[in-house]
Amino acid sequence: MIPANDAEAAAVIAEARKARRPLAICGGNSRAGLGRFAQTEATLSTADLLGITLHEPAELVIAARAGTPLAEVERKLGEDGQELAFEPMDHRRLFGSRGEPTIGAVAACNISGPRRIAAGAARDALIGVRLVNGRGEVVKSGGRVVKNVTGLDLARLVCGAYGTLGLLTEVTFRVRPKAERSSTLAFEGLDDARAIAALSKGLGSPFEVSGAAHLPGGMGGDAARTLLRIEGFSNSVEHRLGELTRLLADCGAPKVLDGEASLFLWRDVRDAAVLAEPREPAVWRISVAPSNGPKLIASLDVAGARHFYDWGGGLVWLSCEAAG
Repeated sequence: MIPANDAEAAAVIAEARKARRPLAICGGNSRAGLGRFAQTEATLSTADLLGITLHEPAELVIAARAGTPLAEVERKLGEDGQELAFEPMDHRRLFGSRGEPTIGAVAACNISGPRRIAAGAARDALIGVRLVNGRGEVVKSGGRVVKNVTGLDLARLVCGAYGTLGLLTEVTFRVRPKAERSSTLAFEGLDDARAIAALSKGLGSPFEVSGAAHLPGGMGGDAARTLLRIEGFSNSVEHRLGELTRLLADCGAPKVLDGEASLFLWRDVRDAAVLAEPREPAVWRISVAPSNGPKLIASLDVAGARHFYDWGGGLVWLSCEAAG
């Protein structure tokens, strides 16, 4: 079932409710492996809910219908030197899927990448939604400008609910200007515990770290790499890189990655690309207190398990064979 507007979606959901028939919700089908499997007989697709409905660069706001490809939204923002601050993950490499990620799925699943630690999650940037609830009623929450926060709590509630509270048909996000420069300090050879301590120290500094990850040896490189990203105006970035290097002098001399080298590295972290091959049947995304991440990994007795840390150690990605 592929509704073309809110009214058609409402009619489909109302009929399914009457028949007590559960519905699965599908966007671009690029994240089908995410979350629990839905045992349903019918699928409701947002494939025809397309198009950017509002973009006001001066107000730092964009709105689009739920089935709009994420790439289209990011391309439009890029034309005006803007971006989604929360850096949404693309699951296609991890899952081996071929669908097109949609902006509605980003909101429905609260998809947030490495910059979440500095800029907040997708939920924090979502300022408005239109949705059809389980009764087949069209509901609008929030507004199209940041100043209009009417109903904002409902928008935050449905963000991350995976469609269980309603079918999103339109979403409105607050955006931000792209940074003039993005650079990364890469320290090599630290074990997990020392790396997480370094990330915590960097995040606790006044130097506005926007990405903090640790890739153990063998995860995209021979040596372990501890990564801290700095973004902003070029002169400011240069100053903060120097100060952060001095602050973490006991970790050794870092490599400095600029431009595309930094961009591609964080894209791989964002998309968990280091876990994509070989593809394991079980991938775990575990939220922990940063200091507990290395302890968690050390306590596991799983042959062939691979892992890395994001969000300063607060997010552990783990891949392994599924339990028998």
